[in-house]
Amino acid sequence: MKKSTQRKIWAWSMRLGNRCGCHQREDRSFKIGEFQFPICSRCTGILFGQIISVILIIFKINIPIYLDFIFLLIMFLDWFIQYKKIKESTNFRRFITGSLAGIAQINIIYQFIIFIINVFV
Repeated sequence: MKKSTQRKIWAWSMRLGNRCGCHQREDRSFKIGEFQFPICSRCTGILFGQIISVILIIFKINIPIYLDFIFLLIMFLDWFIQYKKIKESTNFRRFITGSLAGIAQINIIYQFIIFIINVFV
């Protein structure tokens, strides 16, 4: 693939990442070669976790709801510790905590939908 085509695809994906609400800070994003990911490492982790959660649901692997809230708390604590300037988070830690939160988000939505179906159907 030509460099100009790669740059066009990269620019389009960066605009898409921005529209999705990611801050896209270069120092908080992974890179492939010279190209920065279109979303930061935490957003990448959230997206990855959401995909994993859908796979778990397809294979009927249930995660207890209390664990979902623990996963969300872990990501919040990572963010909060960094926000209070206690300790700077790393891209790897942002990815891991984002992945846990992404798993939790989809599982909570899924459990809510199942609850509504059971109540009203």
